[in-house]
Amino acid sequence: MINIPFLIGAVSDQKAIDSFSPTLRFYYLLTDSPSISNWLLWITITALTIVVYKLGFAKKLPLLKSAIIYTFLIAGCLFLTFLAIFLPITEGLMVAALILIIYKIRLHRERKSGAI
Repeated sequence: MINIPFLIGAVSDQKAIDSFSPTLRFYYLLTDSPSISNWLLWITITALTIVVYKLGFAKKLPLLKSAIIYTFLIAGCLFLTFLAIFLPITEGLMVAALILIIYKIRLHRERKSGAI
């Protein structure tokens, strides 16, 4: 049987803590509670996913269609949170958001100067 200590109760094994992704390890050491750190990880992933979606892919849609898209986006973040326990999903989303922010700033400057 697989022992997953962070889902059952408090993580006492340092080896398990070291196998966490950097973001989850930070949240766990900050709160010392597995459930709170998992919720913080989910909130972080959801917020970063929304930022990346808005900066890179969002178009003007009617309210109901936007609500459906965001509902599925939030539900998909649950799956990403399970992957982010051991994989650097959050860090990848941070890099993607940073690249898209830089792109939008440069695009705005070029439009303002009249190059586009």
